[in-house]
Amino acid sequence: MTRHLLASSVLGCLVLAAWPCLTAGAQELPVRKAGLWEMKIVKTGSSVPDMAMQHCTDATTDKDMANSFSPMVKQVCSKQDIQKTATGYVTDSVCSVAGISVTSHADIVGDFNSAYTVSSTSHSDKGPSGKPLDTTTKIEAKWLGACKPDQKAGDIIMPGGFKMNIKDMEKLKGLIQPAK
Repeated sequence: MTRHLLASSVLGCLVLAAWPCLTAGAQELPVRKAGLWEMKIVKTGSSVPDMAMQHCTDATTDKDMANSFSPMVKQVCSKQDIQKTATGYVTDSVCSVAGISVTSHADIVGDFNSAYTVSSTSHSDKGPSGKPLDTTTKIEAKWLGACKPDQKAGDIIMPGGFKMNIKDMEKLKGLIQPAK
């Protein structure tokens, strides 16, 4: 159970941090500039702690991530809309995972070459306590420059130095399968 919760939390954080390159719909979001991105994630109304991570990416990796997650998103989300606005993008989604429905709205402001901010609100019909849960999340993404010499596209460095590569999606999918 602990392994399942940890893997789900890690995957959830990865999805949130990489939001702009994972969502797909009538309106596509731009691909981020290649290089090392730092994402600071702040959540309120959730037991998930604030965190910062770094993601080494390139155009191919962002597109591959979108293609890898797209089938999963289509399976669990009945609504996934993206609209271009004067200042960026707005997304609205309704998704259901393990029988829990989550409705989300996000405003994405900035550019995908130097910095962008994702401000989102979500309502879950059942939180960890069994009661409805409302959360707000703010992701501040900033381009730091070229990836470090020991990094390859897809590498994500989590708090505490934990390193994984998003291209290992099959391994991640295996981790989040319910324990038997």
